[in-house]
Amino acid sequence: MQWKFLALALLVEHGAAQGGMPMMRFQCSQLVVDRLDPLVNPGTIPSPHLHQIVGGNSFNATMDPKTHDLPTKSTCTSCTFSEDFSNYWTAVMYFKARNGTYRRVPQIPNQGLKGNGGITVYYIAPSNKQATVTAFKPGFRMLVGDAALNKEGTARKVCHRCMPASGDNSNINCGSPDAQTFPKGFCSGGIRSIITFPTCWDGKNMDSVDHKSHVTYATGSRANDVGPTGSCPSTHPVVIPQVMYEVVWDTRSFNKKELWPEDGSQPFVWSTMDQHGYSQHGDYVFGWKGDSLQKALDARCTGDTCKELKTQTTAEAVKCTIPNVVKDDVDGWLTSIPGSHEDM
Repeated sequence: MQWKFLALALLVEHGAAQGGMPMMRFQCSQLVVDRLDPLVNPGTIPSPHLHQIVGGNSFNATMDPKTHDLPTKSTCTSCTFSEDFSNYWTAVMYFKARNGTYRRVPQIPNQGLKGNGGITVYYIAPSNKQATVTAFKPGFRMLVGDAALNKEGTARKVCHRCMPASGDNSNINCGSPDAQTFPKGFCSGGIRSIITFPTCWDGKNMDSVDHKSHVTYATGSRANDVGPTGSCPSTHPVVIPQVMYEVVWDTRSFNKKELWPEDGSQPFVWSTMDQHGYSQHGDYVFGWKGDSLQKALDARCTGDTCKELKTQTTAEAVKCTIPNVVKDDVDGWLTSIPGSHEDM
């Protein structure tokens, strides 16, 4: 399977410890595409821009951590592991045609996985099997990236990859030629966006005002390291698993010279109205049932099967969807992207 090749590439790049990199990697199919953001804009209907959301079906505009327990409120999840009612979401990619109209770029499952679009989710534990890694607690949430960013950002491993027609590239995620900007030419296998979260927590706060300050990167970890590496600082002493998203955007139907701008510039746009690529971001709200995630981390589960966890079939996962709250027209050829107030 291609994901095993990726794991091998990660090990080679970073000299991972004996026994291999413990890397839970599983499909979460599309739950809904909607203009809601309970993390950054709680209670706001509609939120400023469109998101694609996966996970538990209790997702809504508010999700107050004091009262909203995801495993209790949810009746299904679009993820492979049926005890994972977390919600994961990102911006949405659009194609802007030469005539000025927009079309949402569909998502497809990643290498070796099955489902309906959505996100490939990773939980990466330390390669040292004796090292302690602490699962997130109820109410925990975090954010990586910045929806307002219009230049190169400082978040580690938030980037785009131009995918080959089959298989994967041999470079580490977000290593060259991957970039924070959109690829500039046709990508025969689509564009994969990668969003990677920090691995150190302050041990006290489930969230912070900016949704970032309660977590940080480890001292001594390198920009493209995989999983928890380095040493967590005294301000954030608790090692947490590295959460990573991969989203494969199926740009293949847009690989037509007659659709692209006459000057040959790249035509893709995030739902934030960002035509460069800098504003891609990932939101995370923890929602695993009981101590299921901790058990999986302790066992150093890898891939999308784990004897400590319950799983569901692809057919069961893709049935878990919710209706749109904001009645935007998000598909078809559009004169503007939902939430935008002026054309680009």
